[in-house]
Amino acid sequence: MGKTNGFQSSVFYRDPKAAMRWLEGAFGFETALYIEGDDGAFVHCQMRHGEALITIAGEWDVDFKSPLNLGGKNSQLTAIHIETDVDAHCERARAAGAVIVAEPANQFYGDRSYRCRDLEGHYWSVGQSVEDVSAALAQERVGDSMKITGWV
Repeated sequence: MGKTNGFQSSVFYRDPKAAMRWLEGAFGFETALYIEGDDGAFVHCQMRHGEALITIAGEWDVDFKSPLNLGGKNSQLTAIHIETDVDAHCERARAAGAVIVAEPANQFYGDRSYRCRDLEGHYWSVGQSVEDVSAALAQERVGDSMKITGWV
């Protein structure tokens, strides 16, 4: 598989094969690369959502664990940007068993997004651009509660 410049996160699961199936059904990911051992054991997986890749990994070391083995704690939130209908995406994820922790809502920066936890407790944010927002409008919306710099 060819390498490209960019960023790729790895998400660790107790049961990475189940996670692969769940991510496909709940979020629409597709398997880009899958490697298993001669015994059928999971070795490595990369999944694609649009042009983005994410590595799905098993717990291969004491420092790389699923939230199931960390009392539900997370150290990252993985974000997905979709083109259309974030509300339908949320319902698809909910039907697959995602725990919706923030229902779809319009954000000050022009996205409509929701947040959920997956089958092992990883947090995901899913957003769709619904409005082109200028830096001035974003600053007006948040008022004095935030200072926005570097708006692109």
